[in-house]
Amino acid sequence: MRETNSCMVDVATLYIVPTPIGNLADITHRALDVLANVDLIAAEDTRHTSRLLSHFSISTRTFALHDHNEQQKADYLIEKLQAGTSIALVSDAGTPLISDPGYHLVNRCRQAGVKVVPLPGPCAVITALSGAGLPSDRFSFEGFLPPKSKGRRDTFQSLADDERTLIFYESPHRITDSLADMLAVLGPERQVVLARELTKTYETIHGAPLGELIDWLSEDSNRVRGEMVVLVAGHRKAKDDLPSEALRTVGLLVKELPLKKAAALAAEIHGVKKNALYKWGLENLD
Repeated sequence: MRETNSCMVDVATLYIVPTPIGNLADITHRALDVLANVDLIAAEDTRHTSRLLSHFSISTRTFALHDHNEQQKADYLIEKLQAGTSIALVSDAGTPLISDPGYHLVNRCRQAGVKVVPLPGPCAVITALSGAGLPSDRFSFEGFLPPKSKGRRDTFQSLADDERTLIFYESPHRITDSLADMLAVLGPERQVVLARELTKTYETIHGAPLGELIDWLSEDSNRVRGEMVVLVAGHRKAKDDLPSEALRTVGLLVKELPLKKAAALAAEIHGVKKNALYKWGLENLD
């Protein structure tokens, strides 16, 4: 163990160190102490991290560890850790591994018996959730949405009946298309909160029914700038609601079978009442 005036850094230890998502004042004293006293910092982008370190007058050596080389470099870093080196893992912003590199290294360290010490700190998911005004007792973080429309719609369809608050990351150049795909699947009344530029000068947290939110975005091009966190209210299940997957199954089966038979099979597959599916089919299928 290496001791300084303010921090004790263990040898042969990997530290998971969150860094600010915008406002540099959000970094913790403990994070600064660890970054200043470890032997090496594994960074998603060494140039980006060097600017952060320079701001706080930290001169620790950095090593590039990103999506494209993590699996290849993990063994090298584990060898250094086992030899007594202390390493801090950072991403460009926020908590490593949360839609950022680090999973393979941490997983391999755990398998190899290398000590892993996670530090608490900035995370866009939790920051957005705490200020969104949506239910926070149960939520699901889904990471970045697929880049193509079909992938996004499939994702929304698979989550349409989820009663938890859903959280996604999205980039500014895809946010409009992603919300349009969400509208096609979830409808205009689903409550959605858009949190952008969190902790920065132009931080905005705006919530509305999805149809209104899309109109609000289109009113000002500045509203689609910056990193986005999209929070979606969970499905409100009514007593007579039928699962969307059961409805989809009926829709597929009825192409080959009479509605009555299709409803009976879908009911057996999904564990719902066949009469309810049959009635829905009469009302909604040609």
